[in-house]
Amino acid sequence: MRAVPQGAESAFPKAEYDARIAALRASMAARGMDLMITSGPENIFYLSGQQTPGYYTFQALCVPIEGDPFLVCRGLEAMNARLNSFIGDITGYADDVSPAEALAGALKARGWMGKKVGLDKSAWFLTVNLYATLADALGDTLDASGMVEPLRRVKSPLEIEQLKAAAAANDAGMKAGLEATRAGSTENDVAAAIMQASIAAGSEYVGMAPFVTSGPRSGIPHTTWRRRKLIPGDVAVLETSACYNRYHAALFRTVFIGDVPADAPGMFDVCMTGLDAAVSKLAPGNTCADVHNAVQKVIDDAGQTEGYRKRTGYSMGISFAPDWGEGNILSLFRGIDVPLEAGMAFHVPITLRSYNRFTVAVSETVLVTENGGVPLSTLPRDLVVA
Repeated sequence: MRAVPQGAESAFPKAEYDARIAALRASMAARGMDLMITSGPENIFYLSGQQTPGYYTFQALCVPIEGDPFLVCRGLEAMNARLNSFIGDITGYADDVSPAEALAGALKARGWMGKKVGLDKSAWFLTVNLYATLADALGDTLDASGMVEPLRRVKSPLEIEQLKAAAAANDAGMKAGLEATRAGSTENDVAAAIMQASIAAGSEYVGMAPFVTSGPRSGIPHTTWRRRKLIPGDVAVLETSACYNRYHAALFRTVFIGDVPADAPGMFDVCMTGLDAAVSKLAPGNTCADVHNAVQKVIDDAGQTEGYRKRTGYSMGISFAPDWGEGNILSLFRGIDVPLEAGMAFHVPITLRSYNRFTVAVSETVLVTENGGVPLSTLPRDLVVA
């Protein structure tokens, strides 16, 4: 069998991962932890470069306080892991072997039983059954939940390059979607145009498909395409994302098809003002809550509070399905007094809804820089009239 070249398709050079591992080890040392185990695909990718559409099968990256990290994954994914990462120690388990037992066996073989082992207990794919088996094998473990996520908040220069590439591919998809949004087209036509154009522009598979919704259903949060034909008088909203090396950028735009409800244009103007307020606050020296509160004031002053029941934004970066954002890492919302730092990135969707009638929305993915917030899209934010 032809040998798989180590790290040949890694998104980053080895030095990038070494720096990330070093930062994690500093946190481990502060907690007296000998070994940290994470099974979340985003964290595994961040620390090692390993990525696969098969992340739905259990995988665990084990990072010792000293020495090389090692990976336990499904045997079918072992070559993939070698191709995408610089992890030399990879244990692949067969499909008839319990993943938890495979991990426990790998830990035992390497002498980690009885040591201070931290387990990321918040990972989506650490099921109750897997955890119970690991607990039986390992005994008491330290809670390593949330150790990696703070390290992912501020993006490195190389990560920012991936975000910009994702934004460029997403611009292509959104532009095609807007051009396809017209009376007589279906929501499926629009969704197909978005996905074809973004993929042709370089996007990989995304963490979540685009939202394309129109007419009264657009007034229901998180509805998307379902073969509906667009007709005059519709408000259509498109929320799209593209992915480059697992980094995502997203956008919201609104299309008026002919004569729309009389209150829709004024609501859209409020959204535009709210987005301007958010971008102006996305600067070092402010907090996540400051951004949300500035937008909320715009909404409240316009008498639109009832139509804005949400956070103002969420962190963007590494994502696998079922999401394209990093909202579990950081949100722009009341009470989140985390200071903004240059290198953070957020999707800022400003939406107003007349429930079960229509939604109007506009957004940007914004990079926080020393000089303030910089939107990554080059597309106009203006309302589109078809």
